[in-house]
Amino acid sequence: MSPALAVLTALALALAWIAQMARWLRVLQREHYDPRAMSRFLGRWTSPPAPSARALGARGPAGRTPRRPFTLSHALILVVVVSLLVRADALLVAATVLYGILCPVGLALRGRTGALVFTQRLTTTAVAATAVSAALSALGLATARPYLGAVVAVWAVPPVLDLSTRLLRPLEERRARRFVESAARRLAAVHPRVVGITGSFGKTSTKNHLAQLIQGARAVVATPRSYNNRAGLSRAINEGLVEGTEVFVAEMGTYGPGEIRELCRWFPPEVAVVTAIGPVHLERMGSLDVIETAKREITERATTVVLNVDDARLAGWVPSLRAQGKRVVTAASAAAAEVRVAIESDQWRVEVGGEEVARTVAVAGLQATNVACAIGAALALDVPLEAVVAGLARLAPVEHRQGVARAGSGVIVIDDTFNANPASAMSALETLRALEGPGRRVVVTPGLVELGREQHAENLRLGRRIAALGAELVVVQRTNVVALALGYEGPLRRFDRRDQAVEWVRTNLREGDAVLYLNDLPDHYP
Repeated sequence: MSPALAVLTALALALAWIAQMARWLRVLQREHYDPRAMSRFLGRWTSPPAPSARALGARGPAGRTPRRPFTLSHALILVVVVSLLVRADALLVAATVLYGILCPVGLALRGRTGALVFTQRLTTTAVAATAVSAALSALGLATARPYLGAVVAVWAVPPVLDLSTRLLRPLEERRARRFVESAARRLAAVHPRVVGITGSFGKTSTKNHLAQLIQGARAVVATPRSYNNRAGLSRAINEGLVEGTEVFVAEMGTYGPGEIRELCRWFPPEVAVVTAIGPVHLERMGSLDVIETAKREITERATTVVLNVDDARLAGWVPSLRAQGKRVVTAASAAAAEVRVAIESDQWRVEVGGEEVARTVAVAGLQATNVACAIGAALALDVPLEAVVAGLARLAPVEHRQGVARAGSGVIVIDDTFNANPASAMSALETLRALEGPGRRVVVTPGLVELGREQHAENLRLGRRIAALGAELVVVQRTNVVALALGYEGPLRRFDRRDQAVEWVRTNLREGDAVLYLNDLPDHYP
């Protein structure tokens, strides 16, 4: 090989490696540096196309069936295998360069829903992965096939990032500790009463409701948006906790056992609120029993626990927690509870201790059980009942959580795109069903994710429910299209991107029609 061709080949392989790193670093960052995400998403993006999708009647923008995804990836993998067997190095390099630059097809370099952000952690991870890839390339230089190491480096970017993230974990722990320690000192100095809120769903809504209920009676600071891990809580405290704060409301999330216990060690709650146990993050946790165990950690340091006893699993906690000497406040909508927000037509009937204390118009998009949990927490903080009742008028929907609005075209839009789980999806469909008028009803959704082995079944059920409502189904992205189509059992439309679906809605729906945007996956999902 001539020197010029050697340089050109090296540059092409380097470009292919850079393209792969840009794609997979973005996936890693969007998945909160969980090293296991590399294998999960590699599997999603390189899985064989489902042959049944074409037979299910799914239509694209012009009535076409969904295209068979990633055939280029499969072809290039086959070419690489053959070229290795016959020692066709030129073909091997060419296939690798094409794969590195173009594949997986659909996984964008820059991203539409979240660009790569070069934080300190990302930079460190990229440097470590570069060092590992350089070592692989150097090993190839010592063989009779000098480009073999660089070829391996291009194809091995996801496992290299997995390895690099695991190796860097102790360093990242040390870096994070000083921010966490600063937040713990700040929390101790201001010394507010701390409320910790967790649950498979309903955390953010309940947190916001509690802050709204007590803001007139107590100086309250709540974690912003969905800041619910150690870094988020530390930032919320360091940047937002001011002198005179009486109540700090902390949303606490988890991807596995031990995380909430660690959060509570640094930021111990006096009052713990658990909103629900459900199959959210089931892909990471494995079973509902593991999820329940992880969520229960929030009760260990709390003296008062507020539980949504509409949830049978949480209702089962009550005797054992009381046996531990903890005060337990039960909250519910349907079940008997110390705090109950019952739904009657378009009203909420609020009961405390079995007595009605308020009756108010139900706020569209709010879940009565979340409101009940917030009321229970407010009362646990000794906020006067009269102030809590007055605070009901301040309750407002969380952004992108079943908000209902009328577009300029007259189309009714239900925005439930923040995230979705099986329970919230059924609730959003009920909101769509309850709308009055004879117009078309359309559901735009990518389906439900992070449900592990239950994902296919839950999306099948979702498709069936949409069909039972007589609504039209528009599927965005391909992740759940087969399960949704099997459940829906009718012609549906499918788009690669949500903006394409939105454009279809704007073009085809008219005044009196209604559309539910249910869930919204970032574009690192296929």
